[in-house]
Amino acid sequence: MPKLSVVVPFYNVQTYAPDALKSLELNARDDFEFLLVDDCSTDGTPDLLERAARELPGAVHLRHERNGGLATARNTGLDAANGEYLAFLDGDDWLAPGHLARTLAAIEALNCDFVRTDHVKCTGRTRSVQRVPYGPQSVVADPRTAILPADRATSVDYPYAWAGMYHRRLLDRGLLHFTHGLRTAEDRPWIWRLHREAESFAAVGMPGIFYRRGVATSLTQIGDERQLDFIRAFDQVLSDTAADVESDLLLPKAVRTYCAIIAHHFGSIERFEPDVARKLRFLSRAALGRMPQGVLDLVLDSMDGERSTLLRRVRGRRRTTARGANA
Repeated sequence: MPKLSVVVPFYNVQTYAPDALKSLELNARDDFEFLLVDDCSTDGTPDLLERAARELPGAVHLRHERNGGLATARNTGLDAANGEYLAFLDGDDWLAPGHLARTLAAIEALNCDFVRTDHVKCTGRTRSVQRVPYGPQSVVADPRTAILPADRATSVDYPYAWAGMYHRRLLDRGLLHFTHGLRTAEDRPWIWRLHREAESFAAVGMPGIFYRRGVATSLTQIGDERQLDFIRAFDQVLSDTAADVESDLLLPKAVRTYCAIIAHHFGSIERFEPDVARKLRFLSRAALGRMPQGVLDLVLDSMDGERSTLLRRVRGRRRTTARGANA
């Protein structure tokens, strides 16, 4: 059994894939495997991955016949993974030399289900370190303790799958797979599930992953309908959280985060195609209507005025019965 499996999805990133592949070479070990998943690219990416499968130690090239999106591509890699530990990288990002070995040493020393790492955000030539929003470093804790408080950034607001490493027992328990077909926000239900259901985790610092922002082919830069998958992703977060034994404690955080994401998308609505912008308005109003209304009222009262006003306007007037109860 390999010590580590690294799942790396690629889709039309021939400009950036060489950096990712070179960084894997600088992290390779005899007991590491690299699962290179081509999500049916239409540029030169498949040729690069074929060459890597021949030349990069431990590399395996897996190819989709149809484009399925990031969540599905990651699942393909997970299904093929043999390692005792698992990690992720995206095909347009890259690793510092030796980062995987250092992270592996940390999780083995701590003997926990998963660790979360800091990362370096790269926008053009600008670099900035992004920290895991959790205070204690290299201290094993219950992942549930890192979900709250509702009104502050916590570990579930740092959803990046590639910012960490995970023991295989999480895969065997069904906690590492992503919701099939989600093209954006696929890591939101995933990180919430990890923090609700895993038994132990730690934040370990070590910002050795370089996250490339502003990539033209990234869905964060494209204003088509795929962006709206965040609705389905957060509906799943709310549904799963409502079924939790501590739902009363956790739902305010889930609702507040959902509201914050809706407000974020409205704040840059001009990037959407007109039909998609109209659909965003319709779906967001419906989503606000599906939320537990008492919790939503409290969340809107606690948010800053600008976002609260926006979300109340999107929500629309609430109908009441003759007795004044919510309809």
